Amino acid sequence: MIPFDVTEIINTMPLQPHIRSHSAHVLCPTWEAHAIGKIEADFQRSADTHLIKLELPMLDGIDIYLKDESTHPTGSLKHRLARSLFLYALCNGWIKQGTPIIESSSGSTAISEAYFARLLGLPFIAVMPKSTAKKKIEQITFYGGQCHFVDHSSEIYAESARLAAELGGHYMDQFTYAERATDWRGNNNIANSIFNQMEREPHTIPRWIVMSPGTGGTSATIGRYIRYQRLATQLCVVDPQNSVFFDFYHNGDANLTCCNGSKIEGIGRPRVEPSFIPGVVDTMLQIPDAASVATIHWLAQLIGRKTGASTGTNLYGALQLAVQMQARGEQGSIVTLICDSGERYLDTYYDTDWIAANIGDIAPYERQLTAFNHLGQLGELD
Repeated sequence: MIPFDVTEIINTMPLQPHIRSHSAHVLCPTWEAHAIGKIEADFQRSADTHLIKLELPMLDGIDIYLKDESTHPTGSLKHRLARSLFLYALCNGWIKQGTPIIESSSGSTAISEAYFARLLGLPFIAVMPKSTAKKKIEQITFYGGQCHFVDHSSEIYAESARLAAELGGHYMDQFTYAERATDWRGNNNIANSIFNQMEREPHTIPRWIVMSPGTGGTSATIGRYIRYQRLATQLCVVDPQNSVFFDFYHNGDANLTCCNGSKIEGIGRPRVEPSFIPGVVDTMLQIPDAASVATIHWLAQLIGRKTGASTGTNLYGALQLAVQMQARGEQGSIVTLICDSGERYLDTYYDTDWIAANIGDIAPYERQLTAFNHLGQLGELD
């Protein structure tokens, strides 16, 4: 049983007024049309996210950029996904007025979906592991969502489906629909945005785009866009420890599972998710958790801001590619992402005691990155 009364939430929601579609000049009386209009208006009010160029003089002719997705209204890359998932479900007829929305999430997607659920006056329930960062839980409740906890990340799928069936709700299921809810051909998706923003840079077409998978939806969008536009860019997907994507990419076994959950929130999965499309990926790297956490501390000194650990996974992979390019005498650009802000993780990835207990010793990677500042190389760990 769940510790809250969703029926009471549904019964107290205000009815939505009819609206007129100005673009078509016809009466559009449905709640669904009104909901789509609200989401599109919200998007129209939003600006694009910044593309930050890192100052790395130790890299000769190689530029690294960070697409800063932490500046979305809900603070993460998942804002794009949540908007797409709501539009996809509305246009498929899966969400009606009063439909409870249920999602399985480690936090960031749930925050963004709670935002859009509140925008539409819908009840929202996030099914998440008990280990989810407290700040994420607070943000979900701030937007009016409810949090329903399970012991292990592998339990979120079945529990979300159960709740949806019990409440007559819609299970958003980001892990299935993330790869198809976004128009990968363009239409202001993240890939479209990256290439538009790179147009005046010294190396206009990136040599690499680096992305870590949670659902796999963003890597699918970027990879498909690259192929559709017939670009020379390659896609590198970086996976944390305790995730099955890296092994699946190499052996093709879609039945792989992992007993331990990822310590890098928002990325890495204990099973092969339907939205992860290996065919659009050119190469994969597996990044140690200690390297991911050390990298965000190194990055904070470089840009004066804290980021989430998935950004560290992305950036450490980008640095590896840059070092390899430099060793081959190549020049070019590499783009990766700031997925979310580090303010959500002050009691985890920026807490010394938590790191020691959950990640281990990050000092060897900190020394490696300090040496990189001087040599432009990622030497052997001591």
